[in-house]
Amino acid sequence: MKLDTIHHIAIIGRDRDAMLHFYVDQLGFAIVSEYDRPERGDILINLRQGQLTLELFIKSTAPERPKFPLPEHAGLRHLAFKVDDVETYLAKLDQLGIENTGLRHDDFNGKKMAFFFDPEGLPLEIHEWGKKWID
Repeated sequence: MKLDTIHHIAIIGRDRDAMLHFYVDQLGFAIVSEYDRPERGDILINLRQGQLTLELFIKSTAPERPKFPLPEHAGLRHLAFKVDDVETYLAKLDQLGIENTGLRHDDFNGKKMAFFFDPEGLPLEIHEWGKKWID
């Protein structure tokens, strides 16, 4: 048994309109399906771009996420998206008015990278990927 492909990534947001504006209107994901689930107190919206599926749970009563980068908590640290050109993608984020950390270089492999954040403060990373990620 092997685990070599991500099936989906689940994200919780409190404001449906803000989350859809960010992930659909700004980042280009498409809505695949939407389910109102009153018995669970949320709305489940499946988004897709290419082979990547995001499960977006809208739950207005969800507690606020701790602020990035400090303090860092155990568990998921951030989501990183592979891009061909970080600087081009940063220009797109700037054009859309999406705050970001600006161009950085990964201490580990020297590749270009940057962070930006969804409406709930979830850290998202864009990273240029070389032929080998871990040598």
